[in-house]
Amino acid sequence: MIEFLPQHLHQLDLYLIQYGREQCTPGHSFGPAMREYYKFHYILEGKGIFEVKGKRYHLHAGQGFLVSPGTITFYQADQDNPWKYCWIGFHGIKAQTLLRQAELSDEAPIYDCDKVNFFNGSIDQMMESKHAVAGRELKLTGLLYLWLSVLVECRGSQLANKLRESSKEHYIVQVVHFIEMNYANKITVQSIASFIGLQRSYLSSLFKEVMNSSLQDYLIAFRMRKACELLSNVQLTIGDISRSVGYEDPLLFSKMFKKTMQYSPTQYRERQLLNS
Repeated sequence: MIEFLPQHLHQLDLYLIQYGREQCTPGHSFGPAMREYYKFHYILEGKGIFEVKGKRYHLHAGQGFLVSPGTITFYQADQDNPWKYCWIGFHGIKAQTLLRQAELSDEAPIYDCDKVNFFNGSIDQMMESKHAVAGRELKLTGLLYLWLSVLVECRGSQLANKLRESSKEHYIVQVVHFIEMNYANKITVQSIASFIGLQRSYLSSLFKEVMNSSLQDYLIAFRMRKACELLSNVQLTIGDISRSVGYEDPLLFSKMFKKTMQYSPTQYRERQLLNS
């Protein structure tokens, strides 16, 4: 069973090209040949081999492999226990970036994922979407994103191990980036630690060690620097600025601002206007 899909010009970020499922005959093979799009195979039953860039992989149920565009590959079902697999073909501007999240490439094309029911079921859902009166294109794209998200999830333990082995600076970069993107929200040290995936106490001590500042003090200082920039805009009220840097209570914001900058927000604005 296979279905080829037309490309829609308004979905260039990521789009499904084909999908299918097949019980291969003994020794059934493809290639050596190359594709013009990405293609994931997931083995539902049986086993076989996959060859790419001079390497041969012996695969079985619960594993899968990635075929990348422009790369010559060869794969073949086992003679005694031929595989049954399902697959999706896809492409798009974001395809390579999303694959990076799962650390899948020509150099690392194999994945292990014990979710046979999910992959088999997603193919069923793609088939059933043929009967949709409207919105099929969006549903197929959603299923494609879901397929990719499950791959990232399945490789999560491996990726987490690599993350733990990375340098302390890597964690700090993540913290700083998180604050830069979310300082206007109600974030706490605990929410930052949860996002990074570390215990609050460990992250706090690590941040202090590398940055010579507590994480809480850094967050406050960052917000106050942003507030200073916003105070130059006289169209914004103190309340507007307070909310823009993560404080719902303008009085608390003014108190923290004065403690950090030695001036109240109003005084600071007046000094800016005098010096401009």
